[in-house]
Amino acid sequence: MIDSIVYRPMLAKDIDDVVATEVEVFTTPWSAEVFEHELTGNDYATYIVAEYEHEVVGHVGMWVVLDECHITNVAVRKSRQGNGIGEALMRQAMDLCRNNGVRAMSLEVRVTNETAQNLYRKLGFQPGGIRKNYYSDDHEDALVMWVELI
Repeated sequence: MIDSIVYRPMLAKDIDDVVATEVEVFTTPWSAEVFEHELTGNDYATYIVAEYEHEVVGHVGMWVVLDECHITNVAVRKSRQGNGIGEALMRQAMDLCRNNGVRAMSLEVRVTNETAQNLYRKLGFQPGGIRKNYYSDDHEDALVMWVELI
């Protein structure tokens, strides 16, 4: 299946599918309006989607400022998780950043989300600190993770 996935820049027509994934995966999903702003009003934002058989099954978002990138969100439809799509999306983001001279990438992940932390460690990310009460839904702490790209 993973060989059949196309990774491409997110388009406005993808917003509904991306929001559906967000609603399925996150307790505080981003809205269609947020993604519309990200695509049309945020010069620092870049989004990549994973498309399988004409269906968007995952996405990764990032803000690139100068030579640093911050991952804003990574999500894969629950029915497609465990197939390497999240890892492939992250690798796409990392390659895009490397090719554009970005030196470092960061992200936040729930301290209880060991599955995601293991993926990020596999990609070279290291813990860099804790953001106390970071998540608005339950005030869970976030682990900040960093990776040097160059």
